[in-house]
Amino acid sequence: MVLERHGGSSRLAALVAAAALVLGPALAACGDGGDDVDVPPGTMPAVTDRPLDPDAAEAEIIKNWTAFFDPKTPTDEKVELLENGERMRPVLAAFAGDKNAAMTSAKVKGVEFTSPNDANVTYDLLVGGAPALPDSKGTSVLQADTWKVSVKTLCGLVQLSGASVPGC
Repeated sequence: MVLERHGGSSRLAALVAAAALVLGPALAACGDGGDDVDVPPGTMPAVTDRPLDPDAAEAEIIKNWTAFFDPKTPTDEKVELLENGERMRPVLAAFAGDKNAAMTSAKVKGVEFTSPNDANVTYDLLVGGAPALPDSKGTSVLQADTWKVSVKTLCGLVQLSGASVPGC
């Protein structure tokens, strides 16, 4: 008889849980009649094409791109500023001793977010301080909470240089 009562209690608990799952959303939808905005079922808030703080993200992109293309920035730091940097270390090492790379820098002219984690970057590639590739287009990606120069951008520049570097 104790088993029946226990079984009955288990069955009752299961029914209460099921009722809460079924009725909970319906009761919550009733609301208190306040000024809450009703959201039709099955709709989601719009997904934005920008990060939560676009001004801070843009500032970080400009800072990181400037540092990445600065010939004085050590390779270990550039690895941290490049998408999949550790995997791309051999590409960076190939340019570390290049005379032309030692005179190359970049000036970011504009950032346009295409998603919360991606941005198009317009920049001038400078050689010796003079624009060599004005209004160049590249991309930046948010990886491990850091806005980085994309591999696509670096490999595009490698191809333009005519060099053949493993990894690109």
